[in-house]
Amino acid sequence: MLRAVTGRASKSESTIDALREQILRMGALAEAILAKALRCVVERDRAIGEAVQRDDLAIDQLDVAIDDAILRALALQAPVAEDLRQVIAIKTMATDLERIGDLSRNIAKSGMRLAERPETQLPSRLEPLRNAATRLLRTALDSFQTLDAEAARGVIAGDDRVDELQDALVRQLIEGMEGDPSSASQAVDVIFIAESLERVGDHATNIAEDVILAVEARNVKHAEKLARRAQGSGT
Repeated sequence: MLRAVTGRASKSESTIDALREQILRMGALAEAILAKALRCVVERDRAIGEAVQRDDLAIDQLDVAIDDAILRALALQAPVAEDLRQVIAIKTMATDLERIGDLSRNIAKSGMRLAERPETQLPSRLEPLRNAATRLLRTALDSFQTLDAEAARGVIAGDDRVDELQDALVRQLIEGMEGDPSSASQAVDVIFIAESLERVGDHATNIAEDVILAVEARNVKHAEKLARRAQGSGT
């Protein structure tokens, strides 16, 4: 976007750059905490899970710092057009990343419970879902860093695969519990982890939708759901 060479424009550009740096740092931290939570599950390591509980505080602190910076930017500089859209995107992204931190904490809690029970192969069934969800988050964050709307659309399309993997895994685990009730406690925690990973995919999709809003000034939230509803009503 071309800006007039003025003191105000320069300040606005500097503020947006600083906000982008903060949200990308928050994104990297959310990815790292999620990866650590999943390590807790795979390695059956309670110490890793306890570290995740502590690390989530850093995400909460960044969320507050970004919120404060956005309020100052809106009050003092009144950004418009593309700058304003980026500020809005960053605000909503921070909320999604904070929730990913919470989901990571929940995954780690399930991992710590699994570590206290007899070892089973159930957690290994999470691998396809884990890979799909973490890849979606990485692509969503990359699409914001490069302001790539096409990559963001790929994230939105990819969320269906995460949903399918989660649904299939939960069905398998429920069937397994019916055949072997002794596995129920472990299976329930694996189901909790699967649900958390599916929600990570949802938050990655939200981030991708924010990227499209920032780049193209198009609100695509719930677009697919609304399109299906319109087709169903014959409009």
